[in-house]
Formats: sequence, structure tokens, C-alpha cells
Amino acid sequence: MQLGAPQSSILTIQSDRLFSESAYGRRIAHEIEAEGAVLTAENRRIEAELRSEEQQLTERRSSMDPAVFRTLADSFDEKVQETRRLQEEKLREINQTGETARREFFSVSLPILQQLMRETGAGAILEHSTVFLSADAADITDIAISHIDAVLGDGSVLDDEPQQ
Repeated sequence: MQLGAPQSSILTIQSDRLFSESAYGRRIAHEIEAEGAVLTAENRRIEAELRSEEQQLTERRSSMDPAVFRTLADSFDEKVQETRRLQEEKLREINQTGETARREFFSVSLPILQQLMRETGAGAILEHSTVFLSADAADITDIAISHIDAVLGDGSVLDDEPQQ
């Protein structure tokens, strides 16, 4: 038996904390944050470029044939819409990366959680937030985080290994 692990047939875990407070989850959060910062900077740069282009088009309007201006304005609007679509797609990809990493974390953490169940004699681990009443001693989130950190670290070595 692992010292400090409760002996209970039903354990609880706070899965959000399990992920976010583990070294693995913190690494993923930092990576997602960095990707988001790059996208934000890119969005600001693109926004400034489009604003400048719009300003130039507006300044030229009075000296242009209305039909030519309309064609250029329509083309500019299409460019803005396509740019917005591409940037939104990049944001969705970043979010999807985070969701995929979270699923992978729980997948690779499962054997560690199963081992904790064996050590405590538990028959189930329930999500803490869905339990109406339990003893705080039945919550193994902190113990699970320390075990997962000890086995998986920040998970970066798992990215280099072929998936089974």
C-alpha cells in the first residue's frame, strides 16, 4: 500500500485539477498559451495591414471610377473574410490540440490510476464534482498528481515514443 492513500471502496478525483496541476497539463497549457500568443500577434499584424489597406482604398475612392472602386472594395471585403476564416481555423486548431492532449493525458494516466485503485482496494474512482457527499479522505487527486508526475513527468518524452 502507498503511504497516504485512503483505504476506500470508492475514491473521488477532480479531473480538471488532475490535468491542470500535473506537470503534463502545465506543459500543455504553456504550449497552448504560446501558440495563442503567436496567433494574437499575427492577428494584430494582419489587422494593422488590413486597416492600412482599407485607409488607402478610402483615400483613393474620390479619384476613382465608382465601378472600379466597387470592384476593389468587393475584392478587399473578400480578402478580409478569407483572412478571418483562416485565422479562426488556426484558433480552432489550437483548441483542438489542447483537447487532444487532454484526452491523451487521461489515456496514459489510466494505468497509474488503476494502480492507485489496486493499492487502495477501491472498486471505482468517481468524478468529485458529481458526488453528492463523500469524505475528503476519499479524494485522491493530490496523490494521483504526484504519481502521474513521477511516472509521466511533463509528458514530453511520450511525444517522442511511438503510440501503441
